[in-house]
Amino acid sequence: MICSTNQPHRDLRLDETPEGGLHPPSLSVIIPAYNEIATIGELVTRVMAAPYPKQIIIVDDGSTDGTAAALAHWRDTPGLVILTHPTNLGKGHAIRTGLSHAHGVFTLVQDADLEYDPGDYARLLEPLLAGEADMVLGSRYLNGGHRGVGWFFRLGVHGLNWAVRVLYGIKLTDEATCYKVTRTAILRRMDLRCSRFEFCPEVIAKACRMGLRIVEVPVSYSPRGKSDGKKIRLRDGVAALRALWRWRQWEGPAGEGTPSEEIAVRRPRHVALPKTQFAVR
Repeated sequence: MICSTNQPHRDLRLDETPEGGLHPPSLSVIIPAYNEIATIGELVTRVMAAPYPKQIIIVDDGSTDGTAAALAHWRDTPGLVILTHPTNLGKGHAIRTGLSHAHGVFTLVQDADLEYDPGDYARLLEPLLAGEADMVLGSRYLNGGHRGVGWFFRLGVHGLNWAVRVLYGIKLTDEATCYKVTRTAILRRMDLRCSRFEFCPEVIAKACRMGLRIVEVPVSYSPRGKSDGKKIRLRDGVAALRALWRWRQWEGPAGEGTPSEEIAVRRPRHVALPKTQFAVR
């Protein structure tokens, strides 16, 4: 059961300006939230201030700490949709719920904590708008690492990067990043099945199987620890490896005929990552 606490958001589309130009493509931002009362208010404020016309979809995934009450403050905010899972179903399930309500040309997932900065949205959208990528990942490690990230966590990320390289022939620096941006139509074509943190490996695996051009850009990152509410655990890393293995032969959803040329499933191929084009300026 899914409960909506406000009116559905009007679709944001590509509209011509009086001068004959185009507004920036609309963006749907999906925010899965579970027990994030300490950060949800500030996070929503930052997302609203970020560039591009956007639809914000918050999915309260059965929070028990007062997150739902904190979200009530935003209930009548234009362009913002609040959905509720009566019980905790997991981050992946919350993203799937949000995706079913997404109207933007592009979709981006934003964690409900403050580890990732919405101020990086422009950098993430730039390669997509320039036609130089089909999917953009916001890498925490492109600039040689990040302070405050524990060695064990980094080892896990390196392991996932290695698995992607071996299974799909794609070199990445941050498979596990929260920031994965692509067209909403492409995400829907992936027919996601994730429930928890398998969202990341499932999207990467299927993007590789679709032959999408994947580009990484550097993003800022402020890591938090378990005591601050970080929820990912060792078992989630194991589940991610299993997901990468599971989807290695994926050929698209059954019963839908031949996929369109734009997002057809193809053999995995290498994608050259730009070394300086999207460097931090």
